[in-house]
Amino acid sequence: MKNHETPYKQKGISLSGMLIWSVILILISILGFRVLPAYIEYNSIKKNLNAVAEEASKQDADINNIRQSFGKRAQIDSIKSVSAQDIRINKEKGRVVLSVSYTSKIPLVSNVSLVIDFEAISE
Repeated sequence: MKNHETPYKQKGISLSGMLIWSVILILISILGFRVLPAYIEYNSIKKNLNAVAEEASKQDADINNIRQSFGKRAQIDSIKSVSAQDIRINKEKGRVVLSVSYTSKIPLVSNVSLVIDFEAISE
């Protein structure tokens, strides 16, 4: 009587599986590369709001000086989504609080776009 050996099960990923996963990873990477600049700009806006608010609290600056200071910093950091006129300025507990909210529209493919709402507040 012959000894029937069971065939080994193949382990690993097939070519078609590898292609599918490659396409998925490439699409996620493309989306990430499109969205990343918007988040970098948001972090830059938030950093500038914090710096201007801290500076304004120490110097007891007026609204025009605050807007002018943010405008100069925004120009240096190439901030295009927000202008100095878009900033809301409040005083809370003796310190200046700056805030801004804006929408970033990121074109993805053809007529498909991603819309992200940002809100930055100084700490």
